[in-house]
Amino acid sequence: MSQAGPARGPGWRAWPSWRAWIAKSLPLAVIWVPLLINAGHVLGFTVWTTWLSFTTSELLPEYDWAGLRSYRAVVRTENIEIAYINLVLYGVGFVGLATLAGFVLAVLLDQRIRAENLLRTIYLYPLAVSFVVTGTVWSWLLNPGLGVQKFVRNLGWTDFHFDWIIDRDMAIYAIVIAAAWHAAGFAMALFLAGLRSIDPDLAKAAQIDGAGPLRYYLRIVLPGIAPIAIAVLVILLQFAIKTFDLVRALTGGGPGIATTLPALVVYDFMFQRGQLGRGSAAAVLLLLSLLVVLLPYYAYAQWRARRERARG
Repeated sequence: MSQAGPARGPGWRAWPSWRAWIAKSLPLAVIWVPLLINAGHVLGFTVWTTWLSFTTSELLPEYDWAGLRSYRAVVRTENIEIAYINLVLYGVGFVGLATLAGFVLAVLLDQRIRAENLLRTIYLYPLAVSFVVTGTVWSWLLNPGLGVQKFVRNLGWTDFHFDWIIDRDMAIYAIVIAAAWHAAGFAMALFLAGLRSIDPDLAKAAQIDGAGPLRYYLRIVLPGIAPIAIAVLVILLQFAIKTFDLVRALTGGGPGIATTLPALVVYDFMFQRGQLGRGSAAAVLLLLSLLVVLLPYYAYAQWRARRERARG
């Protein structure tokens, strides 16, 4: 006869097997280990770059304290002034055009048209393409000797001009068009999700009350998707501030420095001039530009969360 084991009280719990422990720990490791590594990478290099911006670093890092000397040198350059003027023009044009195009596409797809899945895939396709590819393709399209201008002239309109990419005053708007084409599908996806989340009973009630399409979208749809619209604006503004590869591939910052953006100024100081301290200072200024966008959005999100908790 087998002997009975030791008595097990009501608070006794079997130690989980190694398989159960792995099954429980593996998802946490998959999520948290890369997250912590990325966080350490971002925070570590942010702190290091900020420190270098206060040093005399040139081609190689140096750690002699120089105060705000690099910042003063960067702010006094013509490149940084033009870069931030271009950033305002590019940011307003890109965010406005991509948001408008995305909303219009979302409204059209929300009509339950045929081939909706195919059209949605086509509109989202630019997101699968890198900014480098987008810039390269659009540089061909906008090249007067290869793209749209040559095509239209070959059709017989010999006086047609579309040479924005080599026009110092219009080149920044060529970048706006290319960037909006790339991001419109992203805005469309978010807006479409917002439109599909609106209660259908509200649309029926609006129809019964005799509200037209314009009034329906102004009074019901736009207030209903306002949080999504704000999220779209913030994300697109981040895209605009960090834009580098699109401009690098499309215009290279030219003609001259007509389409230079802050990210290109950072690249210019660090890798073309070999002025690591000034490049770090320009990078910190770029980070502060991002914070100007992110901090108000964070404050808005906190205010909205508190208001929803107060409503119960």
